[in-house]
Amino acid sequence: MEVFEEYLASLKTVEHRVRMEEVFTWIKSTFPTLMPVIKWNQPMFTDHDTFIIGFSAAKNHMSVAPEQAGMNHVLEDIEQAGHDHTKELVRFKWKEPIDYELLEKMIQFNILDKADCPTFWRK
Repeated sequence: MEVFEEYLASLKTVEHRVRMEEVFTWIKSTFPTLMPVIKWNQPMFTDHDTFIIGFSAAKNHMSVAPEQAGMNHVLEDIEQAGHDHTKELVRFKWKEPIDYELLEKMIQFNILDKADCPTFWRK
């Protein structure tokens, strides 16, 4: 995905770059109407100019941020899967498989919940 090329190239660990690229490709394939964008130096996907999900890379994990409402919607799934998390994001460890089922739930929820949202973030 061209819009993410510079961000991905900035990642020092090749495996992290490849993993994030796989996730971004999966999202674009699964949710073709979402727009890939970079805001605040972070890769994100939007729908009608409203935030749906964002990502960042750290040494030991990929952070996935669907906003707090998105986290609350899947909190039980996150805890049952044993993923480390905060109120705003879930951490997918590089050494573990990506939880695509959880990602799909987060994204689907935000698309539906924010269908009429006129702003980038929820108010």
